[in-house]
Amino acid sequence: MSFSQPHSATPAATGISAGFVDRDGVAQNLSGFTDADQAALKAGMEHPQRDEALLGGLEIYLDAASKARFLNTLKLEKCGEWLGRAAPDRLQIRLNEIARQSQHPAVAAFRAGLARSGGLERAYPKAKV
Repeated sequence: MSFSQPHSATPAATGISAGFVDRDGVAQNLSGFTDADQAALKAGMEHPQRDEALLGGLEIYLDAASKARFLNTLKLEKCGEWLGRAAPDRLQIRLNEIARQSQHPAVAAFRAGLARSGGLERAYPKAKV
């Protein structure tokens, strides 16, 4: 399974020095997942032009998690739940699409956390019939 796409320029090459500048930076923030990483991700989600970097970084992170020797399902679930709660409405469908791309246990753990967050239901409530 491979989610990766061609990588964009590195922060040093572009002259940008922020934690959330490209897919690789997002993947590092997701794998570290400290309070500082979460703050950088949340700040990046405020700008729609950074959506592709966020989603690409998520794919890189899930790809790396699926290839890792040790599967940390609790961390993947926590990441999915946090992203589901923190991401704006415009990203909820795309996050769920990425979570359904594979049946690998790493992606399934992320999908479980994302579903638990209720982000998609909050962004697009069911119609009252």
